Amino acid sequence: MPVHGGFVSVHGGLVSVHRGLVVLVGPPASGKTAFRRELVAQGRIDPEAVVSSDDIRAELFAGSPSADPEVFDERDRRIGARLAAGLVAVAESTNVTPEARARLAALARRFGAPVTVLRFAQDEDVLLRQHEERARDDMSAADVSAYAAVMRRHASRDQLLAEGAAFVHDVPGRGQGVTAAEAARRFTFGRP
Repeated sequence: MPVHGGFVSVHGGLVSVHRGLVVLVGPPASGKTAFRRELVAQGRIDPEAVVSSDDIRAELFAGSPSADPEVFDERDRRIGARLAAGLVAVAESTNVTPEARARLAALARRFGAPVTVLRFAQDEDVLLRQHEERARDDMSAADVSAYAAVMRRHASRDQLLAEGAAFVHDVPGRGQGVTAAEAARRFTFGRP
């Protein structure tokens, strides 16, 4: 298991994630949503722990991309409420840019909560295959590739640690022959 400021590639064993803010970082189609659904289905986190910008957009703004400022304000409000109560909050959005993560890190600092980053670093061919299978019309294959390029440039282990992440864990996926259910079984949440 990692020490403070540590990094682990999760291929086997169990990772215990501390209470605080858990930031999912990965391009679209990298497996973030399937992973968090499995965490909830397996009872590893309660459904309210997950704060998804896509879910908020659908819930409050009928999917309108023009509502992004309001979506992220609401996301921050929900995360802040959980952190204030000493609970785990899982921020689910792409979070591949330093700016997106800086906003989340500032929120965690405000509540004295550690930040754990779960990285979904799949090869681009895996991402594109998964994107095609999702059959979503709100994002193109070119968009997925662009997000993947941003992640390669701006979400390395060293950069995430330099930004203030206490822990960074790579979450295995299809590219490593691991299903979302199998990946979820490798994590426990809520360690003080």
